[in-house]
Amino acid sequence: MRLTRQRLVFLVVLACLALVLMTTLSVAAPSGPPVRIGSTLALTGPLSPTALIHKIVGEIYVDQLNKKDGLLGRPVEWVLLDDQSKPDQARTLYERLITVDRVDLVLGPYATANILSAMAVAERYQKILIHHTFGIPTLAKYERHFPAWALGPEPGKTVPNLLYDALAGSGRMPKTIAVVTNKFPSLHFMSVGARDVATQRGINVALYLEYEFGTRDFMPIATRIKEVNPDFIWVGAIGTDGNMLLDAFKKIDYTPRGHFYLYPSPGPLVQAPEGRFALAANPAAAEFVKTYHERAAKAGLPYQVVEVQAAASFVAWQVLEAAITATKSLDDKVLGQWLKSNRVDTITGRVRFDGPNNYGDDLSKIKQVQDGKWVVVWPKEWAAPGARLLGPGAQ
Repeated sequence: MRLTRQRLVFLVVLACLALVLMTTLSVAAPSGPPVRIGSTLALTGPLSPTALIHKIVGEIYVDQLNKKDGLLGRPVEWVLLDDQSKPDQARTLYERLITVDRVDLVLGPYATANILSAMAVAERYQKILIHHTFGIPTLAKYERHFPAWALGPEPGKTVPNLLYDALAGSGRMPKTIAVVTNKFPSLHFMSVGARDVATQRGINVALYLEYEFGTRDFMPIATRIKEVNPDFIWVGAIGTDGNMLLDAFKKIDYTPRGHFYLYPSPGPLVQAPEGRFALAANPAAAEFVKTYHERAAKAGLPYQVVEVQAAASFVAWQVLEAAITATKSLDDKVLGQWLKSNRVDTITGRVRFDGPNNYGDDLSKIKQVQDGKWVVVWPKEWAAPGARLLGPGAQ
């Protein structure tokens, strides 16, 4: 039969409507009782500047899940509580999440001490615990914990060696070093490693100094460093420690020749003029969504680009989603077995959990503040295009 023009147009429109209907059905909104994911973050207290990054990332991820088909076709609800930067509070709140709030699964909080508290509760109830910022792998004995931050099993050796390799590779290997560190567990652990590795590599440790978690007056520390005047400073810093130390340096008219900060809040340090050429450790991470920039700006974060903290947080959610999707289960035992046997593709690389204490490869990189932004500079194969380690007197 020969189609009339009107009939042909009608059939085309009908086909388009059918396509729209199929597309709508394929991305139908999740339904049923929500999958409830419980966790705490340091929404207040000394850790809050960095924990805010993790809050923003978690909200973005949950929104993205719910715009698709959720988890197992069900909407996702994130039950988030404030642990106030206190490990004992984190322990109490994870008990509440599991026994009172009856969440389906739990994710770890921010920072090593709080994660260790949460891990003890997870072990008591045999829940899996995926976490993103645990810094002492030897303490993580629980069989169902899974670290999304790929530091490897011995970061106290691998991270300092990575830094010293970067300095040597740029012709700036120091002869003397000052190691100052917050007593916060993971910072202290890594800084002791930095001191020991420096000695093994023939660097003179001119000063080793520890300070209390929550310290606000860095003038005595800055004065001690100025007296020693080392070629390089390793700072076991967390949050805004680095900024407070730089402020103290400025007041005594001292400029470090080279300086490294372990876990700084990325925004405050990158914006401080005195932070120029500061180094920090960072797994390779690309900007995963435009949304992070928008929400970080709305939240008033001074640095709105995805970096190590945001990337690690995103990876934790990726790992959780991958395990649930692959197993079609919310059973902690099933999810734990799958994670032990499989690798997960994430924005920081392929992570695995079959090494010592469930740790896999160390994917750390070294980043540096250059022209008001963080730039990956080492290893060379991961460096930003044309980027190299800079510093005073650099050519």
